[in-house]
Amino acid sequence: QHYFIQSNLSRSPVISSCRYLLGSLLSAGRQPLSRHSSSSSSSSFPCNNTFPPSLRHCSSTSSFPPSLRPISSLTRPPVTGSLKGHVSSSTRSSHSAPPMTTQQLEKMKLEDGNATTEQVITPWDVVAGDEKGIDYDKLIAKFGSQKLTPEMLDRFTKVTGHEPHHFLRRGIVFSHRDFDQILTLKEQGKPFYLYTGRGPSSGSLHMGHCVPFMFTKWLQDVFDVPLVIQITDDEKFLWKDLTLEQANKMAHENIKDIIAFGFNPHKTFIFCDLEYIPSCKDFYWNMVRIQKCVNFNQAQKIFGFDETSYIGKVSFPSIQAAPSFSTSFPEIFGNRKMPCLIPCAIDQDPYFRMTRDVAPRLSLHKPALLHSTFLPALQGAQTKMSSSDVNSAVEVCDTPNQIKKKINKYAFSGGKVSIEEHREFGGDTSVDVSYKYLEFFESDDAVLADVKQQYQSGAMLTGELKKMLIEKLQGIVKEFQERRKAVSDETVALFMSRRPLQ
Repeated sequence: QHYFIQSNLSRSPVISSCRYLLGSLLSAGRQPLSRHSSSSSSSSFPCNNTFPPSLRHCSSTSSFPPSLRPISSLTRPPVTGSLKGHVSSSTRSSHSAPPMTTQQLEKMKLEDGNATTEQVITPWDVVAGDEKGIDYDKLIAKFGSQKLTPEMLDRFTKVTGHEPHHFLRRGIVFSHRDFDQILTLKEQGKPFYLYTGRGPSSGSLHMGHCVPFMFTKWLQDVFDVPLVIQITDDEKFLWKDLTLEQANKMAHENIKDIIAFGFNPHKTFIFCDLEYIPSCKDFYWNMVRIQKCVNFNQAQKIFGFDETSYIGKVSFPSIQAAPSFSTSFPEIFGNRKMPCLIPCAIDQDPYFRMTRDVAPRLSLHKPALLHSTFLPALQGAQTKMSSSDVNSAVEVCDTPNQIKKKINKYAFSGGKVSIEEHREFGGDTSVDVSYKYLEFFESDDAVLADVKQQYQSGAMLTGELKKMLIEKLQGIVKEFQERRKAVSDETVALFMSRRPLQ
């Protein structure tokens, strides 16, 4: 029981390990060792082949992997934050911190009779505290970013002559770092560029992946600036059960999807890490400079690395940081030191907090950032849409019928249990996934406001709301697939060619 308490505070692989361990014990006809046993000899633990290799020949609880030790032997998870001391909580284990108290370990708590958990936001995991989703105001305070204000959006309109994108108006893009400085550069007519990226964890994008690319395409059009897009096939090789060949193949499929968003080929450079870095000395040299500025203790605090982390994972942040500096792309920008603006989801912020701390030491510009929220999984706002669960995601390769089935079957509803009750009390748009998706993909503010009023009043039923979303997504995906068909290998080669951008 106590192992499972800890597993709820850690990652899903730990849950799987616990189940494997207990299942093996039971299937072998043995009873689990009591947590309160005063001593434990080697005979107390079954050490045959029913155990995973890492658990064989365990003679005491201290021999268990840290994530499976009893609560009394566990240590406090590390914290994440910038190199200058800004810290935030993480779920990764650390073995140099003081032991945790029972109160600290009990992340499961009751508030007003409803079970909630602490939200976890890292580059690899996103879990909300309750069914209403991520508390983004807490993230702003935790990460030390700034909230986008109405005054800043007014200035954006004045500087660019464009009305803010509906992502900006609705708080979908909600936070920033130094975006005001980017607006100043635009006012002064000084150059800067955009940088975003994608980790190819599947052969196709889903609608959650579309959000940053839709917004980046709009920013490129509004600011009329160059854009570099990094495809981190090396990252997915390190973190996923993939071969290098598989990761690189998925990268090229993803590039075709990305091009289909309509980026300007004369202003956009797309590259795969596995292909570009080995042949670009300047990029690699910037990586090494960054690596020399960040020690393991700092990387551990920011990203939660521990003694089980592959050295490739520990060094990867320098790879994602390097495109923040224009000197990493000599064929594109020459030797100019240009600032950059990075549109990304908020879970990528740790990489760029590190980058911003390193930049002054390298006499380079700190990157500016615009943070977006997450498109929730179909099952609810507790986590983001994920490629690892096809039933949680609407993919850009889905057929109209697949989209219809996924929304009707899996989209979490904020409606009431009966039509009569729904008509009387109305639906809850704060948890209804179909409404949340319309916030992202219905650009007309008047239409969205009308849907909200009707649903909350009970005039619109859940089935009607889902039907509206299905038609919206089917239209978006159909148009996308038509553009995707037009992307040829020659088009991909153009976007990936090294040449000065306009």
